[in-house]
Amino acid sequence: MESILLIVVMIALFYFMLIRPQQKRQKKVQSMQSALKKGDTIATIGGLHGVVDSIDDKQVTLDCHGSLLTFDRQAVRTVLEVSEAPVDSFESNDNN
Repeated sequence: MESILLIVVMIALFYFMLIRPQQKRQKKVQSMQSALKKGDTIATIGGLHGVVDSIDDKQVTLDCHGSLLTFDRQAVRTVLEVSEAPVDSFESNDNN
C-alpha cells in the first residue's frame, strides 16, 4: 500500500513541477503569436530580428533592413516592441 501511495505522490509531483509549468508557457507563447500585428518588432527562434510587414494565419513576413523574409508563425520567439501606432498612421509616416 505504501508503494502505491509513493507512486501517486511522485506522479503528482512530476505534474506540478514539470507538466503544468510547460503547459502554461505553451499557452503564453500561443497567445503572443496570435496577438502579433503589423509593425511589431520581433525576434525569431533563429535569432533574426525584424519588423512585421504582413501577417496571415500561418505565416509572418518580416522587414529586415529592406529585405522581406517569410517565416511560419511558430518561428516567432518573442515580441521585442509592440507597435503603438495605428497601421494607417504608421504607413503614412513611411511615405514622407
